[in-house]
Amino acid sequence: MKNYLTIAIIAMVALFTSCSPTAEVEVAQAKLATTADAKDIGLAKFYQLKDGKMRMDLELNFPARADSTVAVHFHEHGDCGDMGNNTHGHWNPTNEAHGKWGSAAYHSGDIGNIQLDSKGHGSISVTTDRWSIEENDIKNIIDRGIIVHGGTDDYTTQPTGNSGPRVGCGVIVKL
Repeated sequence: MKNYLTIAIIAMVALFTSCSPTAEVEVAQAKLATTADAKDIGLAKFYQLKDGKMRMDLELNFPARADSTVAVHFHEHGDCGDMGNNTHGHWNPTNEAHGKWGSAAYHSGDIGNIQLDSKGHGSISVTTDRWSIEENDIKNIIDRGIIVHGGTDDYTTQPTGNSGPRVGCGVIVKL
């Protein structure tokens, strides 16, 4: 009798876990490095959620920028050459105004500002239906650049947020 009860409990747990709308699978990532000397400064992991949305967890470890705020944006191209300038402009597939994520006006590449602590560590997590990894989808983030800027995004200056130089870069790759 105990075996049947144990099997039933395990089956119920497995059923509820597999049906959870928050279940996720890591589908892409971007390794971030400084544009000046290619030192590792962070990692962005992208998860496909069962509800169709995607989540990005971005963690920075950037001691040279300790106790500061840096802006992060997705850029058009996944080429970090020429100090990150080969990524070109912000990725904005729907031609919206630049702004703060979640406000009345913002585009899909507006990630935001990240406060770095005294050791240069900071993180941000974004969940959205604005991104995908599907080929030929206007929302596809694969092979886009992620730029870490040396300044703070003011969320108003068009089209860049006056975020300063490109001090870090990574390319989003499908796993």
